[in-house]
Amino acid sequence: MIGFDNLNAYYDVALKEARLAQLRQFPGFAFTKGDLADGEAVRLVFEAHRPGFVAHLAAQAGVRHSLKAPQDFISANLVGFFHIIETCRAFAVRHLVYASSSSVYGANTRQPYSVSDSVDHPLSLYAATKKSNELVAHTYSHIHGLPTTGLRFFTVYGPWGRPDMALFLFTRAILAGEPIDVYNHGQMKRDFTYVDDIVEGVVRTLAQPAAPDPAWTGAAPDPGSSAAPWRVYNIGNNEPVALLDMIAMVERALGREAKKTLLPMQPGDVPSTYADIKALEQAVGFRPSTPLDVGIGRFVAWYRDFYRVRARR
Repeated sequence: MIGFDNLNAYYDVALKEARLAQLRQFPGFAFTKGDLADGEAVRLVFEAHRPGFVAHLAAQAGVRHSLKAPQDFISANLVGFFHIIETCRAFAVRHLVYASSSSVYGANTRQPYSVSDSVDHPLSLYAATKKSNELVAHTYSHIHGLPTTGLRFFTVYGPWGRPDMALFLFTRAILAGEPIDVYNHGQMKRDFTYVDDIVEGVVRTLAQPAAPDPAWTGAAPDPGSSAAPWRVYNIGNNEPVALLDMIAMVERALGREAKKTLLPMQPGDVPSTYADIKALEQAVGFRPSTPLDVGIGRFVAWYRDFYRVRARR
């Protein structure tokens, strides 16, 4: 298993280093520090290790960050993705699985979101880059026969997660006795998906290279499949939860009540996400198995241990 990352300072590098230390405990794991925007660095890793399967999960994340630093998203998510897929082509990789995002559904309001829905109205540059990745992947699958699968992640959470995500922010603030920012006055729903379920879905998908869909026709094109070896799937918990209910679960896990600051919707955000995962279930047998309250409890336990925060007696 080969890891490649630039360990940038978008969030706490110490957390990234600690994650990496966990990975280094696995026999056979190799790591190279490098930037996806550096095509030669990517090529050298492929040349040294000759991977047969590639899981491309690296990107510049954050809808709100894309409003402030758009250049980061062009470099990592567009240029970086090109370097990955072009190198996969050059080294005849058997299957490329890459992280897309539920944000591609943008202005769509019909739910649950289906991979057969059009996704042509992104609401953030981050979403636009993820949609662009899917289009580039289709081109490579069509022209070069490279099997590619995009997984549209829905609000991933769990131990070792990103500090800019709601669960991490809420936990930190509540333990510090600080107020939490609750957007859209709490009228939000999210399809929270536990990290272990995500990992299972990625591994299952990676092992089954995309194949052409014999039923696909250009007369009535299905946006979720193709006559090329290309697929996109939703990977979510298939159960949206109200943000205020999620906060109540965090409060119970911490044994503390949150001080809430109710705020309007942020630019680029959407009020609700809900994944239709039937296509992925049919393709690889994926079903999430972690209830949100269980996942939050595991995250809180990890957070207390990692940051040495004692529980109240």
